[in-house]
Amino acid sequence: MGLLNKANRIKYLAFNDLWFMLGGIVLLSFITDFLFSGGSFSRWPFVEATINWSISLLFATINWLIIRTILIALRKRYPSLKDNKKRIPMFFLSIVVTVITVDYAGSTILGTIFNDSYNHPTRARIVVPVILISTMTMAIYEAIYYYVWLKKSIREEEQAKQAIVQAQLDALRNQAQPHFFFNTLNTLRDIIDQNTREEAKEFVNRLSEIYRFILDSGNANLIPLKDEIKFAEAYIHIQKERFGENLQVDWNISEEAKKLLIIPMSLQLLLENAVKHNIVSKAKPLCIHVTVANGNLKVVNKIQPKSTQLPTTKLGLKNIERRYALISEQQVAISKANNLFEVKLPLLKNDDQKHSHANTDY
Repeated sequence: MGLLNKANRIKYLAFNDLWFMLGGIVLLSFITDFLFSGGSFSRWPFVEATINWSISLLFATINWLIIRTILIALRKRYPSLKDNKKRIPMFFLSIVVTVITVDYAGSTILGTIFNDSYNHPTRARIVVPVILISTMTMAIYEAIYYYVWLKKSIREEEQAKQAIVQAQLDALRNQAQPHFFFNTLNTLRDIIDQNTREEAKEFVNRLSEIYRFILDSGNANLIPLKDEIKFAEAYIHIQKERFGENLQVDWNISEEAKKLLIIPMSLQLLLENAVKHNIVSKAKPLCIHVTVANGNLKVVNKIQPKSTQLPTTKLGLKNIERRYALISEQQVAISKANNLFEVKLPLLKNDDQKHSHANTDY
C-alpha cells in the first residue's frame, strides 16, 4: 500500500496516519538514541550527534514501516472482530520479531563497517524498551481503528433502525388510505340510493379533491395542521351530503396553531370514526368540537351509539397512535367521561420529532 495513497490509508487504518507516522518515527528515534547513547546531542558535537541520531532514525523508520505493513496485512487477512484472538497475538509476535531482527541486522552491518561486535546484553537493554514503545504505539493504531469502527457500527445500526421505522410508517400510512377508501365507497353507495344523480356527481367531485390531497401528502410523515384541516373540511362537506345540518363541526383553531405539524389523515380519521359510530339524525344531531389546547388538537363529540354497530376494521385510532409513537415521544390521549369521547393529538414542531425523523419532509 503506497504511503501517499490517502484512500488506502483510511481504508485499512481508519484514519490518515501520515503526520502521526512521521511524528511517531521522529519521537521513537530520539527515544532509541537516548537509550543507546544517553542522548547524542547532549554529549557530542552537533555533527557527530546528528550522525549518531540518524542511525537511530533509520532504525525507527524501518521498524515502523515494517510493523505498519504487517498491521495492514493482518487486517486484510483477519478483518472481523471475531478474529481478534488470532490477529492480536500474531501482531504482537511480529512486533517482537521485527524489532529484534532489524536491531540485529542493522547492528551487524554497522559493526562490520565500524569493526565492532554485536553486544547482546547491551542491545537487550535497548531492544526491550523499543519493543514496549512500538507495542504502545501500534496500540494507538488499534484504538483509533476500533473507535472509528464502533462509530460506524452505531451509525449503521441507527440507519437500520430508521429504515425499519420508516417501513412501519409507510405501512401504516398506506393502511389508512384503503380504510378511508372503503368508508367513502359506502357513503357513495348510500348517496346513490338516497339522493339525486347531481348530488352523487358532486360527491364524486369532492372525493376527487380529497384523493388529490392524499396523493400530494402520500410520502409525508407530518404536514402543517392547516393542510389537514383543509382535507378534513372537504371530508365533512362530503358527509353533509348525507346528513345535512344534522352533522356539525365546531372549529376553534388559531392561525398560529395551524402552522404546527400533525400526522396526515389523523384528524380526518377521528371525524370519520365519530360519524361512523354515533347516531346522526334530526332527533340526535352530532356536533364535533375541534379545538387546540396546551399544544394538542382536541376532538370531542357526545357519545350517542347506534343501536346496530357497523363492522369496523379497528384501524383508525390504533393507526394514529402507532404513527405518533414512531415519530414523536408525545402520545395520543383518548378518554371517555361524562358521556363524551375525547381524543388529543399532539401538535408537533420539527424539534419534537425523534432523531431518526428530524429531517422529515412535508
